[in-house]
Amino acid sequence: MLVHKIIHIDMDAFYAAIEQRDNPHLRGKPVIVGGMPGSRGVVATASYEARKFGVHSAMPTGMAQKLCPHGIFMLVRMDVYCVESERIRKIFLEYTDLVEPLSLDEAYLDVTHNKKDIPSATWVAKELQKRIYTETRLTASAGVSFNMFLAKIASGMHKPSGLTVITPDQADDFICKLPIDDFWGVGKVTADKFRSVGVHNGADLKKLSLADLVMAFGKSGIYYYNIVRGIDDRTVTPDMPRKSLGRELTLQYDTDQMDEMLKLLDDLSMEVWEMLHEEKLSGRTVTLKLKYDDFTSITRQQSLNESVDSAKVIFKVASGLMKKTEAGKRKVRLLGVSVSGFPQPENDNGPVQLSFPF
Repeated sequence: MLVHKIIHIDMDAFYAAIEQRDNPHLRGKPVIVGGMPGSRGVVATASYEARKFGVHSAMPTGMAQKLCPHGIFMLVRMDVYCVESERIRKIFLEYTDLVEPLSLDEAYLDVTHNKKDIPSATWVAKELQKRIYTETRLTASAGVSFNMFLAKIASGMHKPSGLTVITPDQADDFICKLPIDDFWGVGKVTADKFRSVGVHNGADLKKLSLADLVMAFGKSGIYYYNIVRGIDDRTVTPDMPRKSLGRELTLQYDTDQMDEMLKLLDDLSMEVWEMLHEEKLSGRTVTLKLKYDDFTSITRQQSLNESVDSAKVIFKVASGLMKKTEAGKRKVRLLGVSVSGFPQPENDNGPVQLSFPF
């Protein structure tokens, strides 16, 4: 049976690290990239110096400023981050074509049969870390294992600049000791639910039967049953086509003021348009996402006859969709905009949505 050699590379505080690299006076200081204080933006990335104060991604900038009042706040420079991400991806492709990016700052690589015929995945990971630092002056953490689940967990074990290897012989002991919060795919709510039934780590999870897990968690129960046994049959799939691209924002405080929400919606539409332009994508469906103050989430979407061609069009559709919600009557805590309906690649032989002349 073929044992795969999977590497998960995760760049360390990617956006903040780029800002510190490009601005020497920022090195060693708490850098917080995202929204600015006084706005209702959120943290995109915080440097490790800022993380010591409890600042983390997706946190409202107002909260970040309270936790780290001497933090240096900087706006996102997405064009710069995209260029660096592409440089790093080119390094990956020198070793294997089986590269699956998850985002700008992380990716899976299958190096079972790599271009340089290096027999050890650990050697490949070390070489990648060295190459990335030499060519970009940025550090990366790496996880090496025989499946994607364990490689992903491993890359986060010793950040920054860490390298963690989990071999088949080590997997069972490693998983049994793993806290339930650290299982990939287990969020805060699910972790709390596990703890309520006495599951605090992998060893506890392994005691539950498949029937018990499916009863409690539905289809996800099958996933939990498998991963606690080190079973993950996913394969590294290069260039998985995007189904959508969007941005969402958790507001600093709940609001029912339409003028404020429309201003934020305009900003989000511009960000989405810039991301579409950067990735050379065009789509025909605009989706609006709202989360009310009681945490109820709703989505509204509209498909156009032609691909959206500007931020103005995205905003026009999204603001029209907002009128079909209770925003303004009910307070809103989260706003999101996304675009989907991208054309399929020419060599894609998958299912095609037909149109009928009704």
